[in-house]
Amino acid sequence: MVSLSERTRQGWLPLFVLAVGMSMIIIDATIVNVAVPAILADLRLSATDVEWINSIYSLMFAALLIPLGRTGDVRGRRLVFVLGLVIFLAASVLAAASVSGPMLIGARVIQGVGAAMVVPMTLAMINALYTGPRRTIAFAVWGSVIGGMAAVGPLLGGWLVTDHGWRWAFWVNLPIGLLVLAGATRLPESRDPSAGGYDIPGVLLSMAGTSSLVFSLIESQRYGWGASSPVPFAFALAVLALTGLVLVERSRARRGRAVMLDLSLFSIGSFRYGGAAATVVALGEFGMILVLPLFLQTAIGYSAFQTGLIIAALAAGAFVAGGIVPGLAKLLPARRIVQVGLLCEAIGAAGIGLVVSPDLGPWTFVPWLALYGLGVGFASAQLTSVMLAQVPPHQSGQASGLQSTMRQVGAAIGVAALGGVLVTGLGGAMERHLPGRPDLARAVKDSGGAAIAAIREPATRAAAVEASAEATRRVTFVTSAVLLAGVGAALLLPDTGGRRREEE
Repeated sequence: MVSLSERTRQGWLPLFVLAVGMSMIIIDATIVNVAVPAILADLRLSATDVEWINSIYSLMFAALLIPLGRTGDVRGRRLVFVLGLVIFLAASVLAAASVSGPMLIGARVIQGVGAAMVVPMTLAMINALYTGPRRTIAFAVWGSVIGGMAAVGPLLGGWLVTDHGWRWAFWVNLPIGLLVLAGATRLPESRDPSAGGYDIPGVLLSMAGTSSLVFSLIESQRYGWGASSPVPFAFALAVLALTGLVLVERSRARRGRAVMLDLSLFSIGSFRYGGAAATVVALGEFGMILVLPLFLQTAIGYSAFQTGLIIAALAAGAFVAGGIVPGLAKLLPARRIVQVGLLCEAIGAAGIGLVVSPDLGPWTFVPWLALYGLGVGFASAQLTSVMLAQVPPHQSGQASGLQSTMRQVGAAIGVAALGGVLVTGLGGAMERHLPGRPDLARAVKDSGGAAIAAIREPATRAAAVEASAEATRRVTFVTSAVLLAGVGAALLLPDTGGRRREEE
């Protein structure tokens, strides 16, 4: 348990340190997405190398969230947080200095390990450190960071890559990380005093299951689901490993042995239904972040920096929500704020779909993105609070790692599913608008729209841009429908109201 006084324990310095640490991880992921074209040209990488730069990071991150969350419960959350920062910063230096594809991919593997140590510890420590009204504010800040920084990343990345080169996508982590490390020395330590030994079978099954599942979801667009594809085998391995994980953990719990995944967490209604809602939210949010920059850059012709400026409206909405939530929480139950947030996201996504067109103005998206971001801020902050409200503090690390894993899987599903909707929509729209150009239709479809930038004939380009607008519109409407399903899941959330924590 936390050893410092209540006053020190609930000061705002820990929240600042943890929020900035979380910001670094989120910004890095989005900056790298913007930097990929420059990396491709500079290091002369193959398409496969480029895909693995992001995929291997996601795989390591997803595979280690649960076991490293449990490690924080056992060994100390501040210790794991600090070690994760050191590993992430060392990997950032290695990535920035990379001279080849394999070197950069190796650095991304190490970055994924560090990120998987940092992310669950931020939420676990916030859950353990703060109670009552301060807890509401802390989760509001944490939720705003998630939504806002995902949108700030492309803006910062566009500027850094354009003016300073792709290596600054990694160098930028050093000053931020060193600041967080300095502040981390003031963080109180917390752990689960009743934790037993390590559950090696659980760790192995969890890593195999989550990494195989994320691999199959991310790579399904590239390899397909045919008999010669590795995707069906990876998915089957994920099903077997995760089923085995449930059986093994139940057996160990019955025998009173240490478990890596405490399945009793799912007996808590707020955690169970909150997890379902969080997965759906991540599915919609990350799919949207993927699709909109593609349309704005490849079809409309905006630069990475201009695109980042537009997407920053989402960040603005999320940060505004962070300031509103504490006051709103005094008037409405947490679950109502989650429902309002998801509804704002669904309306924002539908609004974006309604205004998508080839002659899109630079500020047309802004009001709808701001509404979408406002919903992200409401939903992310309070959904996390609701999920963990009834979780005992000594299980915070494990619960935080598990909820982060659910978000990661939801994001992978969103990228795969909405990416599939985009590609399918592009193919069909191109065939309708350019029926005599199957070669061009295939190129645009396979590139996700990137091939449009190379089209020089005005009539052909106009037809391709219209096809891209149709496909993007379809994705936004599907996203809106998914988020409405999230509203349905949020209706099942119990009214925690924070009362249990206030009484402790």
